[in-house]
Amino acid sequence: MSLIKSISGIRGTIGGPAGEGLTPIDVVKFTSAFATFLKSKSQKVEESKSTRSLDDSKSRRLKIAVGRDARLSGAMVDRLVVGTLQGMGVDVLETGLSTTPTTEMTVIDGHCDGGIIITASHNPKHWNALKLLNSKGEFISDAEGKEVLRLAESPDINYAEVDELGQVTVEEDWIDRHIERVLGLELVDAEAIKKANFKVAVDAVNSTGGLAIPRLLRRLGVELVVELNCEPTGHFAHNPEPIPQNLTQISDCVRENGCDLGIVVDPDVDRLALVCETGEMFGEEYTLVSVADYVLQHTPGNTVSNLSSSRALRDVTRRYAGCEYNAAAVGEVNVTTLMRESGAVIGGEGNGGVIYPALHYGRDALVGVALFLTLLAKEGQKVKESKGLKVSELKKRYPEYIISKNRKDLTPDMDVDALLAKVAAFYKADTGVEKVTTIDGVKIDFADGWVHLRKSNTEPIIRIYSEAATEARANELAQQVMQQI
Repeated sequence: MSLIKSISGIRGTIGGPAGEGLTPIDVVKFTSAFATFLKSKSQKVEESKSTRSLDDSKSRRLKIAVGRDARLSGAMVDRLVVGTLQGMGVDVLETGLSTTPTTEMTVIDGHCDGGIIITASHNPKHWNALKLLNSKGEFISDAEGKEVLRLAESPDINYAEVDELGQVTVEEDWIDRHIERVLGLELVDAEAIKKANFKVAVDAVNSTGGLAIPRLLRRLGVELVVELNCEPTGHFAHNPEPIPQNLTQISDCVRENGCDLGIVVDPDVDRLALVCETGEMFGEEYTLVSVADYVLQHTPGNTVSNLSSSRALRDVTRRYAGCEYNAAAVGEVNVTTLMRESGAVIGGEGNGGVIYPALHYGRDALVGVALFLTLLAKEGQKVKESKGLKVSELKKRYPEYIISKNRKDLTPDMDVDALLAKVAAFYKADTGVEKVTTIDGVKIDFADGWVHLRKSNTEPIIRIYSEAATEARANELAQQVMQQI
């Protein structure tokens, strides 16, 4: 059993002894700590306002939004979270089955002080997690996360008296509100999508994407939606991580039904993978690349992705005069921080995570779908053939890179930090290397590719990613670094 506490939240397997998985005791402990953290933060803000007295600041009750994906343990964890928040004297905006980006939007539009998303993202069904949001609907920082962990182990947690217990408001229409916000974006053209008469297949891996994506597609005017694994039962039809080896079913579905596009999301709907009309993968790295290309055509500006994402975004960004690309450490909060600092108009992560600040600072498959379909429809209008532009043809417009993704399980006796430091020192002394970056593990940039080694934030492994123009060269670069290790 595992319990991982990181910048990505409190993630663990269900069952087992307390402290060794995400047990009911652990859920209560970390939820209490988060509520205590938000109370302290809120009180400091209120005390600094000259227009309010200290007594007023102490009496203000916090409001926290809670949403969950459809995994089997979700309802149990949700009840524990909501009850604990009530016990802390916190009001709860309960959204029920939702998505990560929808819960982020709920915090913003619902004027909440924070949010908790109950989801283990792409992990298998026996995992769950508490993802913690600030009042901006964004993940709390590393420093804030460490403070929550400190509070969880301290005796400084006080629960509310009976007259001060929190109240629960249930609002289950936030997915529809989210969809309306997406439809209202200037760069989303539902009319163009409707005219294109698209036929789209959707694989929602039996989670809440089945509630959100087909509904969004119909509101966008998609002619026919073929639903695959869209019942939110929590019994995942396949490994829920949306990578090629797990997506054979949607590939067959696209071909057999003559679809123009296949759409795949992970259980909490913040990652978006696309399938060409041929059944071949569009490539999860190219979700962000293509959407960024469309956004930059209309609103030139800077872009950001993480160190493990494809060079293709950098290359596409440089096609537009005055636009710059920047790389952040892995982790959504690191990407959004750099996006704010650099004034990026689009950004995200190469795992299919699109962050579009015009809506909010969070990975959002819904906005990714809407922008991609608008791009495909508008580019199709430029094609003389009546069938428009095929997804496979659109893919050919972008720089071709292949990423090789490998992993190594950690053992208790491995001093990974010392190992990575030695790797960095070795390659910094190599005159044939363009750049060595150590803000997140070690990334080695060669003239024709790169290798990135880092400890995972969510699993007890080292991730070893490499990229080049061909799979053979990407594997060669990875093996070269592994031999040095």
